[in-house]
Amino acid sequence: MDIKITKTTNPKKKPEKGQPLGFGHIFTDHMFVMNYTEGKGWHDPRIVPYGEISIEPSAMVFHYGQSMFEGMKAYRGKDDSIYLFRPDMNAKRANQSNARLCIPEIPEDMFVEAVKAVVDVDRDWVPSDPGTSLYIRPFVIATDAFLGVAPSKTYLFMVILSPSGAYYESGLEPVGIWIEDEYVRAVKGGMGFAKTGGNYAASLIAQVKAHDSGYSQVLWLDGVERKYIEEVGAMNICFKSAGKVVTPMLNGSILPGITRNSILQVCRDWGYEVEERRISVDELVAAAKDGTLEEVFGTGTAAVVSPVNKLRYEDDVMNIGDGSIGELTQKLYDELTGIQWGEREDTRGWRVTV
Repeated sequence: MDIKITKTTNPKKKPEKGQPLGFGHIFTDHMFVMNYTEGKGWHDPRIVPYGEISIEPSAMVFHYGQSMFEGMKAYRGKDDSIYLFRPDMNAKRANQSNARLCIPEIPEDMFVEAVKAVVDVDRDWVPSDPGTSLYIRPFVIATDAFLGVAPSKTYLFMVILSPSGAYYESGLEPVGIWIEDEYVRAVKGGMGFAKTGGNYAASLIAQVKAHDSGYSQVLWLDGVERKYIEEVGAMNICFKSAGKVVTPMLNGSILPGITRNSILQVCRDWGYEVEERRISVDELVAAAKDGTLEEVFGTGTAAVVSPVNKLRYEDDVMNIGDGSIGELTQKLYDELTGIQWGEREDTRGWRVTV
């Protein structure tokens, strides 16, 4: 791509070393923008100062929800190199979401080039404190000024950047998970596998309920039989049970997580038996009661690996192990973050230098 770069004349003050960053509150100086017009395709790729965008109140994204987003990170190595983690997988998944939402495909090499370019322009914003990273949010919105239910004929593809600390304020401390038994998030044939705003809007009511009861996240059951484990609102879920690593299979209503894929590959490489299958909530309750449920952890870009020490389902509260982070969970976190920050050998070709 011939990306036009217009740098800001009014740079922001960057966070100081050691400053708490939180997650998703601070944004860098620049953003990537590219337009789509039916009959012309994707065009006018540019990097411009971060700022407001002008869009019609009748833009279709506001009324019919045609939007896609991705989540990625850039990491600063000890030698000041900047790394991405499997960006090709984000590009592939973006187009899976796009296909479901009738959004035009973004060529994978174009997607990765856009991410690399804007990260390179704002590379000084990639934080260096332990556990910090530059969160990358690519997204597409429908921009046609038309109040009619149909695919838009124009779109914006944008990439914004946010220096971030740990996703959870408590860091790598185990969290409690609420297994939702009233609402559902997605069903097979719907949009559960896509990264689109509507999936997250559907999850908010249960998230509020869980927080009010003292739980950090919601674990969803399938939307048909209401008995099979699916995923957590912000991550996929894995269990170490009777020595095996078990996770719900991808069935069309679960997000195909890139961290999930990576974790399962690492577990297989380490010799663990890995099962991707349907897991009923009754099986989970039984395993917790008989002691075979050894570890529970979530996987996702934002949190990487999130240990779970408590699950609630109806009247059952299941305490996992002794309440501390499990041995395998800690090993997986150390392995994946070690690769991402350039501190461990990358034998799988997952780390990409900007």
